[in-house]
Amino acid sequence: MIAQRLRFALVATSLLTALTAHAQVEVEANAGLLAVKISEEIVPGDYEKLLAGLRANPGKHKRKVVLLDSIGGSAPEAIRMGRLLRETGFEALVPSGGLCQGSCIYLLTAGIKRTINGHVALRRPPFSAGDSALAQAAHGSQPFSPARYFRDMGVDVSLAEDIYQVAPGRLRLLSQDELVRYRLK
Repeated sequence: MIAQRLRFALVATSLLTALTAHAQVEVEANAGLLAVKISEEIVPGDYEKLLAGLRANPGKHKRKVVLLDSIGGSAPEAIRMGRLLRETGFEALVPSGGLCQGSCIYLLTAGIKRTINGHVALRRPPFSAGDSALAQAAHGSQPFSPARYFRDMGVDVSLAEDIYQVAPGRLRLLSQDELVRYRLK
């Protein structure tokens, strides 16, 4: 009961504080570790921020980790970012106290290894094609296919369908069993 209230408070707080937020994409290299932190809302242009950050930190790194604490946002942008993270060999981490919701799930699934110490929540995108027409125009002719993306990332493709089963405007926190079933853990 306390855990449910805590989860609800965490989700409510993230929704209220994120109404005007834009993504923070930070890339830092230190002692053989290349860390990327993605927080707040994912918007068109974040792929370019991520790519620029990776190019600014070339070379071999013993470990590459993306830290996720995001309310989601542009699904096509998150998929582009996710493909880049996978191609460059990043692990994904939702830290304790962190929340990965909505399109953040595309970043989480990109990890070659996934560690979830915080919460993961499904949220149905507001547009059936995953994003507004304006945001989709920024991505050209790339088809939006969550199921194909999840398959490419080694995740259960039923996750794509289940996202659209969430009532509009609602969140569904994933249990530990669901994280395992979807192969997120």
